[in-house]
Amino acid sequence: MKALTKTDFNFEGQRSVYHGKVRDVYDINDDLIVMVATDRISAFDVILPKGIPFKGQVLNQIAAKFLDSTNDICPNWKLATPDPMVTVGLKCEGFRVEMIIRSILTGSAWRAYKDGCRELCGVHLPEGMKENERFPEPIITPTTKADEGHDMNISREEIISQGIVSAEDYAVMEDYTRRLFTRGQEIASRHGLILVDTKYEFGKRDGKVYLIDEIHTPDSSRYFYADGYEERLAKGEPQRQLSKEFVRQWLIEHNFMNEPGQVMPEITDEYAMSVSDRYIELYEQITGERFEKAADSDDLSARIAQNVSQYLKNK
Repeated sequence: MKALTKTDFNFEGQRSVYHGKVRDVYDINDDLIVMVATDRISAFDVILPKGIPFKGQVLNQIAAKFLDSTNDICPNWKLATPDPMVTVGLKCEGFRVEMIIRSILTGSAWRAYKDGCRELCGVHLPEGMKENERFPEPIITPTTKADEGHDMNISREEIISQGIVSAEDYAVMEDYTRRLFTRGQEIASRHGLILVDTKYEFGKRDGKVYLIDEIHTPDSSRYFYADGYEERLAKGEPQRQLSKEFVRQWLIEHNFMNEPGQVMPEITDEYAMSVSDRYIELYEQITGERFEKAADSDDLSARIAQNVSQYLKNK
């Protein structure tokens, strides 16, 4: 089990490092970002105690492909992927909100709806919907972006009135969100999938709004298989899906939702490998390409250090 769960690099020009739940972000000369997609996995705002082999590579390569296939819609931060687990890009000042867009009532939105919620982030939800039913049109349900703890739902009006994002910048983010989601749905459809929901993060550099971070990965998105969707919906059966939701469901079944008094269940090697297989399955399904496990995986840190240092030296 080779999994990268911790990094401690010291690249030339490095100013700082931020260790997130899944990604470690290195600031190079206040101009570039080296983002390492580790094999850590989080759910319910807590990092699970065991890494998932090849998860970082899957996330990084899916994100890179989608950044490249959407750069005609909006500018994004990506410059290069010098290592299978690393993207290097422009440093932007991130907005303190995440733009979540949903096309189907499922996951946390369904759990809230089932408990009687009929308004989510200022968006009215129709009566009489059932789990995994499509919304009349995709809805945007932003959250505040928290460094620690839970992200909180927030409405468009609250974001603007509290000065978190200007009305002008929010309008740009909203437009990009809808157009990126449409493109993601089109690509997913070609591969027999439904892009159910996802999140986008944006930042600003030199007065321009950029798409930053990951895009359309199983950590940031939920996919259903298109085949059998309508039949399962009609029968009230669970949908076949490729996303991190299956990890959340496994935790729920083992009585863990990161609530007081709850204990994290044991993550066995066998379960970690099964999660790895699901991530690789999504990669191959969404890209239509065979996943190639990166070479030299015995010492992931050494490989990354060499590849990134060489890129920065030649830039």
